[in-house]
Amino acid sequence: MKFATPMFLIAIIGAAAAPAAAQSTDPAAGRRLAASLCVECHRIDEKTPAKDEASKAPSFVDVARLPSTTELAIKVFLRSSHRQMPDFILTPYEIDSLSAYIVGLTPKQ
Repeated sequence: MKFATPMFLIAIIGAAAAPAAAQSTDPAAGRRLAASLCVECHRIDEKTPAKDEASKAPSFVDVARLPSTTELAIKVFLRSSHRQMPDFILTPYEIDSLSAYIVGLTPKQ
């Protein structure tokens, strides 16, 4: 049995990873998405209140401060259906960017 050379393996791995790396997360795009969709019910930062102030939806700052909040946890949440939230259909890029934005709201210590 003949084994592939290390350079061949590196080329294969690099080619497989290229599509995933083509589009990185963008917290600024996540904020724009939050300002257009999420602000109806959520306070999206310290300065921007929810349009429906009676909404019981948590503020994104409060979500970011939860010990359990990670980018992965937010991504899983956004890919799941929730009774009290609209079923937005977001692209993977939008989910990644919105997750990066929310996690970025955690105060620096």
